[in-house]
Amino acid sequence: MKLAILSCNRHCYSTRRLREAAQQRGDMVKVLNTMKFAIDLDQGKPDLYFRQKHLSQYDAVLPRIGASITYYGTAVVRQFEQMDVFCTNSSASISNSRDKLRSLQILSRHSVGIPKTTFVRDKKDVLPAIERVGGAPVVIKLIEGTQGIGVILANTLSTAAGIVELLQSQKQSVLIQKFVKESKGRDIRAFVVGDRVVGAMRRVAQGQEFRSNVHRGGITEPVQLDDLYTETAVRAAQILGLRVAGVDLLEGKDGPQIMEVNSSPGLEGIEKCTQLDIAGSIIDYIAAQVNFPEIDLRQRLTVSSGYGVAEIHIPEGSEYIGKTINDSQLRDKDIVVLTLHRNAKVIPNPKSGRELLAGDRLLCFGKLELMRDMTPKKVRRKRQPKIKNLPDLPVADEVYQEAGTVDSVSVPTETTTEEQK
Repeated sequence: MKLAILSCNRHCYSTRRLREAAQQRGDMVKVLNTMKFAIDLDQGKPDLYFRQKHLSQYDAVLPRIGASITYYGTAVVRQFEQMDVFCTNSSASISNSRDKLRSLQILSRHSVGIPKTTFVRDKKDVLPAIERVGGAPVVIKLIEGTQGIGVILANTLSTAAGIVELLQSQKQSVLIQKFVKESKGRDIRAFVVGDRVVGAMRRVAQGQEFRSNVHRGGITEPVQLDDLYTETAVRAAQILGLRVAGVDLLEGKDGPQIMEVNSSPGLEGIEKCTQLDIAGSIIDYIAAQVNFPEIDLRQRLTVSSGYGVAEIHIPEGSEYIGKTINDSQLRDKDIVVLTLHRNAKVIPNPKSGRELLAGDRLLCFGKLELMRDMTPKKVRRKRQPKIKNLPDLPVADEVYQEAGTVDSVSVPTETTTEEQK
């Protein structure tokens, strides 16, 4: 395998270990500075140049994109994707995980634990928002920050409101998050590769510090995760589209709470703590996946006119309850069930004999017209809304008046000369 590691620091521990692990397995590996690429775009020919030379062919790319170069770094990864090169983490998944608000918005739709969080911009909304997450103390976070930077614990309501207003006055976007007291300055870093956790450690804050990051002086200890924590970590990475991720979990009284999902997790802390070959597991995973480049599934499946991907919900009282997928005759309607979502479980490629239950959600591919008829009315949307003329209303009247003024100026009259026209 010929592997490219995208990294701006070839001397950091993580980059050196990944290179070492690839060489140990007999792979050809090069560390390429992400900022030294030139992206060439031409019809049907996406291409890359590195240090003014045409880039040679690679089987796979392992991106290590730092927070400060997210925009350009994801653009380079996106170009590799267009060239059908396997990327360990896609450009979209890196962007999703890098923005704390965006990642929590995506996770909030699924059955995984996250701390109560709110995002506000109006000063009048700050105090009500703090109350909605449970009141002080609260954790205030910058939307983009790493290694515990930009994370503040506010113990009182007035302090929290003051901090939020100060940061907002400096054009900073902040999240207000419930403080999980029972975590007691501890969190768990689960290292996910593919569909399994290959290593996990507990980080414990020291002294009066509530942040448990190793860069903040926290100490670490290896930990064996139970099934619930393991499943939560893997699902969080998969929901965001990450194949390699560091998932930070709080140990809440109601189970694991996802604090953050890191698309470029460091290896030094977890390898030192667990004494496991985490870098080797990443290289082994890439080697097994190089024949499966990243594709935009929805884009590929909606190319055929009239066909697409849709989610069908089986509500209470549905005629499909108690029937098997085969008996539902979906296949006869040219609808293929790709996955079945039941509670917190995802069942890929469900067998035709599986019985459907109330609350099931079926991810299907087929004729959109037929699937639209099966969608509950409350979520049904018109595909092609009819465009009507502007109504006779005060605000719309302003446009009419402006249009009339423009017309009177621009339309030539009979006395206008040919040159004036």
